[in-house]
Amino acid sequence: MAGKPKLHYTKGRGRMESIRWLLAAAGVEFEEEFIETKEDLEKLHNGESGNFLLFQQVPMVEIDGMRMVQTRAILSYIAGKYNLYGKDLKERAWIDMYVEGTTDLMGMIMYHPFQPADAKAKNLALIIERATTRYFPVYEKALKAHGQDYLVGNKLSWADIHLLEAILMTEECKPDILSAFPLLQAFKGRISNIPTIKKFLQPGSQRKPPTDEKMVALVKKIFSF
Repeated sequence: MAGKPKLHYTKGRGRMESIRWLLAAAGVEFEEEFIETKEDLEKLHNGESGNFLLFQQVPMVEIDGMRMVQTRAILSYIAGKYNLYGKDLKERAWIDMYVEGTTDLMGMIMYHPFQPADAKAKNLALIIERATTRYFPVYEKALKAHGQDYLVGNKLSWADIHLLEAILMTEECKPDILSAFPLLQAFKGRISNIPTIKKFLQPGSQRKPPTDEKMVALVKKIFSF
């Protein structure tokens, strides 16, 4: 299993999208093997060499001779491997805290398309409210407090990449959501122009589009919910 990392997931964003972001930001080329049917998923459960999914779940990433599962474990490994996880334990703790915040926010957005139609307006309002009152003020304050270009250690880290992903996802919900956060606006511009990230944001990259009704139906069919 040497060579490029191989990502096993649907063609949607879901829990794999942050892994795509982190690999792309690190400048790592990767391959994708898409799960498009229930049978594709069953093949991972019942491969010739045994069950490839430790907890019967995807995402699964083949990297460095391992078949890694659990999104957080995969992301932590990639961040550590490619020097995006701080210089010491204290920096790593701050990165973890910031990442957990953006993970919570992105989780709300990720599940929004799967909400019942009569709950979507209320859920969207909650996403916007949480983004602007709970999450974005924290990152705005952090950037103001140390006056540096990056969240932790004045160096690009997993926390910055995750925050940019979260910002772009919330802007898909409300385009002017950063209007009250000038430092985050500047942060977005800086991080978006890092060459590897700029490339990932271009059309034709392995970045996935927002989840539409067709993808919702496919995911429900594959995972039986």
